[in-house]
Amino acid sequence: MKGRRIVLDHVKGAEAAALMVDGRLDDLLVDDVSAPRPGAIYRAICDRPLKGQGGMIVRLPEGGTGWLRGARGLAPGQAILVQVTGVAEPGKAVPMTDRVLFKSRYAIVTPGAPGLNISRQIRDDDERDRLHIIARAEMEGSEAGLILRSAAEGADEDEIAEDIAAMLALAEAVAGDASGDSPEALTEGDGPHALAWREWRAGDVVTESGGFEREGVLDRIAALASPVHELNPGTMVVEATRALVAVDVNTGADTSPAAALKTNLAAARELPRALRLRGLGGQIVVDFASMPKGQRKQLEQGLRAAFRADSIETSLVGWTVMGLYELQRKRERPALARIIEEV
Repeated sequence: MKGRRIVLDHVKGAEAAALMVDGRLDDLLVDDVSAPRPGAIYRAICDRPLKGQGGMIVRLPEGGTGWLRGARGLAPGQAILVQVTGVAEPGKAVPMTDRVLFKSRYAIVTPGAPGLNISRQIRDDDERDRLHIIARAEMEGSEAGLILRSAAEGADEDEIAEDIAAMLALAEAVAGDASGDSPEALTEGDGPHALAWREWRAGDVVTESGGFEREGVLDRIAALASPVHELNPGTMVVEATRALVAVDVNTGADTSPAAALKTNLAAARELPRALRLRGLGGQIVVDFASMPKGQRKQLEQGLRAAFRADSIETSLVGWTVMGLYELQRKRERPALARIIEEV
């Protein structure tokens, strides 16, 4: 089936959302009921600084702990607003920031960064002027900053205004709860259905119960249990270990002189999707099929193009002495294998 389609459903009782592009599963979100959601905001209590690491351990509700990087001028016992920035590895504190953002479909309210900004992806001058007028009207009298996202381009004026007003009201309400002697959850963060509405664009949205089964999403999730990711040509094996994610690229039966480069370029195109669907991040090491060093530049260009279009922050580190390629990817989602086991 051609086109983009969003499917909202549940997997083993956990809220889930799938993005289908031309009949293929392109993105998948499954709620992790065992951990704080990225984007959740807390009033935390500073516990102890970690000297030499430039951070502070903070106390969260129900005995949880968070890791606030770059904390300065904070004292144990002090209350502070923090926001979850990613997923913690098992046994580690939840990564957090004190630069709290209130993000929705069209608007991002930034309490600590004043100013009105329009997404650079919106290039039409008349449209930018229109959005500036809406933003100024809604933010009048507020000391917070505002970013209008690319989705605001061409959107209805009233919808944009309502979005800004809702995020501004939420920011003010959270600020009013910043003081206190005990940790408290102030927002729970967006679940998969809200994230799909906020981040994905599609011409069709399926919301009826059982949509995952009818649209074939369940079969595609089951296929992700295998580490083998089919390429055209060749295969790519994606396996997560405690220390890193290992990726092995194989040409398969093709032994022609051009096979290695063709397969490696196919792997470069598919790698962001393979990692995204499996919810994998952290340190990633890729063992590409053996090819002449002179072809590396072409492969690097393919990697840059593929990850530029991906929504999750990824640093392309480069080649090791042994000819492996290293990446560092933000842990923005829980690993699919783990949450499917838990829900």
